[in-house]
Amino acid sequence: MNKEHVQQNGIAVNQLGYRSRDAKIAVIAGQGGRFHVVDSLNGEVVWQGQTSPAIEDAASGQIVSRGDFTAWAMPGTYRIEAENGQASVPFVIADEVYEDAHRALLKAFYYFRCGTKLDELHAGLWHHGACHLTPAFVHGDESRQVDAWGGWHDAGDYGKYVVPGAKAVADLLLAFEFYPEAFAQPLPLPESDGRLPDVLHECRYELEWMQRMQDEASGGVFHKLTTLRFPAGDVMPEDDTAPLYLSPISATATGCFAGAMAMSARVYSPYDETFSGSCLRAAERAWAWLEEHPNAPGFRNPADIATGEYGDAQDEDERYWAAAELYRTTGEARYHEAFQALAKQDSFEKYELGWADMGGYGTFAYLMSEREEEPELAQELMTGLLQRADALAAVSARDGYGISLLPDQYIWGSNMVVLNHAMLLLVAGRLSGSEDYERHVHEHIHYVFGANVVGMSYVTGYGAKPILHPHHRPSEGDGVEDPVPGLLSGGPNKGLHDDYAREHLAGKAPAASFADVMDSYSTNEVAIYWNSPAVFVLSHFV
Repeated sequence: MNKEHVQQNGIAVNQLGYRSRDAKIAVIAGQGGRFHVVDSLNGEVVWQGQTSPAIEDAASGQIVSRGDFTAWAMPGTYRIEAENGQASVPFVIADEVYEDAHRALLKAFYYFRCGTKLDELHAGLWHHGACHLTPAFVHGDESRQVDAWGGWHDAGDYGKYVVPGAKAVADLLLAFEFYPEAFAQPLPLPESDGRLPDVLHECRYELEWMQRMQDEASGGVFHKLTTLRFPAGDVMPEDDTAPLYLSPISATATGCFAGAMAMSARVYSPYDETFSGSCLRAAERAWAWLEEHPNAPGFRNPADIATGEYGDAQDEDERYWAAAELYRTTGEARYHEAFQALAKQDSFEKYELGWADMGGYGTFAYLMSEREEEPELAQELMTGLLQRADALAAVSARDGYGISLLPDQYIWGSNMVVLNHAMLLLVAGRLSGSEDYERHVHEHIHYVFGANVVGMSYVTGYGAKPILHPHHRPSEGDGVEDPVPGLLSGGPNKGLHDDYAREHLAGKAPAASFADVMDSYSTNEVAIYWNSPAVFVLSHFV
């Protein structure tokens, strides 16, 4: 570890603040000792305590101690001061801390919309024209075109991808199933009508695009819709006019599609039976394709397409999720049998929530189902879920910043991993009735909003020191000083996957391998499937 690159001073806090009744931790670089909670308005010391013993934190490369001031719950604006003169940025203690950020993280999906004008009434400073409305060529059969407009831009580019889109939809629909009261207030959106919660309006915009991605003839689902190359970093979406191409059908896209559509059929049924029925029919056609293609090869980009691949060598986890959702929605024995057969396989993880490892969604669906379960299998899956949650909690308890990432897990999109873990901890607590995991979830949120080694909030527009230069083409090209608000940065990535990172971040500790610059796409890009677990986790606390 190159100590020359390690910041050794500072006090990191959740820059949004802390709810009165929640765990409150400040992370203090160095040996620690006495620390004080100071009223920022008058400079008065209102509470003081002793830090925990200092530890060498492998992920951050720091010596850190932790100041626990959970006992101080009086609403107000404060800062933390240490005896060596260090001080944190100001923060609040209040009953409502996360509401605005929760709404912004959800509203970000509106800003990701493709194929429609973002008007000034709803988009504010970040409005722009409609984009990507031309039909797409089917790759390998350019005589055929498909009108697949709509959906969400995936990330800082303008590609649209079924697999990560399905994860994002699943996270948002799970959040609505678990915490419907968190979505009671309108955003608003152009479609807001009071009859359908806005989170369901937003997901429907993506789901209708996904339905256009289903091949009419076979029921399989095209993997993605992109241009052949990414445009320059400052090109606005309406100016990206290169031809669009549908990449070939893949089993992973078809499996994720089936899972998301079956889930949507259930969630939308009380609100819109027609749309619910279209989702179920689409899911069943996709499942039929999966049954007809039991040994489909993993997806790889065609040779002339250089946009994001989202390649995945195996599809058992996507089939597992699809079978679970179809069984939960329909109760049909054939889906139950398929799920049980897939559950016996050990070729995939059953508790992961990433775009490449979707098994966790299948496990959640089965354990949450009101259908008749196979008791031994349900118990086995529940035991495994709690073992996974306990393992994450143990890592969190040892980590200097209180999160569940090991040093080698600071990968591309590490903040997604942080929030996926927090999401799993919440689901495990909900299904088991245990409250033991919630304290660790607090610290995952604190980390995202500033209690981290770089001392920044990883969400645009939120916190005293938010990221300002995400890898996000509209934010770069729109001429507005501030980036689109509510976007979650990918976060530290020890892999040095872009030129800027290779030049400027080599030798940094894993958790410090971050740069708030547009050029560092491997640390500072944004994505729909990073925002979506953030929405789920904050939904628990609003």
